[in-house]
Order: sequence, then C-alpha cells, then structure tokens
Amino acid sequence: MSITNGESDAQLAVTAAQAGAAMVRELYGRRLDRFAKSGGDFATAADLAAERAVLDVLRAARPRDAVTAEESGRTGAADADRRWLVDPLCGTLNYAVETMLVGVNVALRVGGKVSTAATADPFSGEVFWTDGERARVRRDGADAELTPMAGSALVDVNLDPPFPNAPGFRAARLLTDPGFTERFRPRVISSTLAVAWVAAGRRAAYVTDGHLADSVHFAAGIALCRAAGCTVTGLYGEPLHTGAGGLIAAADARTHAALLELVTNQCPATGQQPVPAPR
Repeated sequence: MSITNGESDAQLAVTAAQAGAAMVRELYGRRLDRFAKSGGDFATAADLAAERAVLDVLRAARPRDAVTAEESGRTGAADADRRWLVDPLCGTLNYAVETMLVGVNVALRVGGKVSTAATADPFSGEVFWTDGERARVRRDGADAELTPMAGSALVDVNLDPPFPNAPGFRAARLLTDPGFTERFRPRVISSTLAVAWVAAGRRAAYVTDGHLADSVHFAAGIALCRAAGCTVTGLYGEPLHTGAGGLIAAADARTHAALLELVTNQCPATGQQPVPAPR
C-alpha cells in the first residue's frame, strides 16, 4: 500500500470520492446546464463540479500522478506507471431527472493493475473502498467488511450502449431467456454503483458488454469485487480485458457459472465457448 504525506492511496481514493459526492449532493435538484457529448450522451454542471472536486484532492496529494477523468480526459504522461481513473457522476441521466441512483468512482492503476478504489454513494453517504487486500464500506466514519452473497438472486444488466459483441450477445435478450427468469430477477439501475453492490452482497451479479480496460466507469467496481472475493471474468469467462471483453461479476462461482451458460447459449453460431472461471 503506497503511503505519501501520511495518507495511503486507498484513503486518498476515499477522500476524493467523498469530495465528489459532496458536490453531487449539493447540486441535486437544481436546474443544471447540460453539455452535449457524442452519441446523445451529455454531462451536467454537477458532473463537471464533482470532477473538479475529485481532481483537486488527487492533485494536491499526488501532483505527479497521471489522471484519466470522464469529462476532462487524460493528463500526465501517456505511459505513466500511476494513473487515477475518475468517473465523477456515474448515472448522469438518473441524476438529471432527480433519481438518486448514482455513484462517484475513483480508482488507481499502478502498472497494469487496479487495486485501489472507492465508489461513493452521494445519497446514502456510504463509500465502498478497497486497498487491494480487503473490501469495506464506510458508514458514518466506521468501516465494515464487504461480504458478497447471491441469495437475493438480483442481477443488474447494463442496457446502455455500446454493444460490441452484438448480434452474438445482446444484454436485453438475456432478460427474456427462460433460464434467466427461472433463477434470477433483473435490475437495471443504469449506474456502476450496482457493481459495488455485488461486492456488498446487495446484488447476486452484474453483467455488461463493452471493452472495459482502463474504464473510468468500471475500474472501481471491478477492484471492489475482486478484493471481496467475487468471481470476475470477461463476458465469456475469459480473463478480464481479454478476448471479447465485457464483464460478469458474480457473488460466487455457482452464480457466475449459471450466467456464463446463459450468455454463451446466445451465440452458438459464433463458436464462442465458455472458459471456466479461475478458482
């Protein structure tokens, strides 16, 4: 665990995420300017303000580190060994219509590994965080261990584009598969806060398509799930960030195996075969 100026990277991630969450709470419910992005996406003034708050914390404590942030892009050396990944408001559309399902994601990649991360829920006040060894949730200044559990049978499925594995795999089709509906109950909160909920035992699993390496949206949640002991692979069971990409993060191996079978059953014509999850 890296410690600089008396503060570990993990605690810095928590502090930065909390700073962003405070700004998200402060601006909630106001009429906010919107800034158009590609593909019909947009940012609000709250996204920009929360990102500035996060970056102010990180740059004050680690001025030499590189950063990739959702709104302001990449700063620092392109080949930097230490790079912070910042998503200041995951769930912008929810937030814009006053739906309190959003997260503030801060993660640190050192070399090729993301192990330090925090996801803050601005409205519950919780911060899910990891130092790469254990995963915890901070409530009212006290930390508790995260324990994944599959008993709820609730599975969040990301229905937002892009869908690079279509038409072989379509997330919406998963929701209508009889094998899915017999065992699981779908949830779609449209925020990667749900990935942290897998680590916390509030979801049985999370499934998404997409290429997620160095993703400001997913890096924190993936690190939390790994540290909590979840089964985490790419969409077809391969090691994360290889092959077809995507993500299946499950509370346990049994849940993961069931979802992997459902995913691979969608595309027999492609010859895509499931890869057994690492034990």
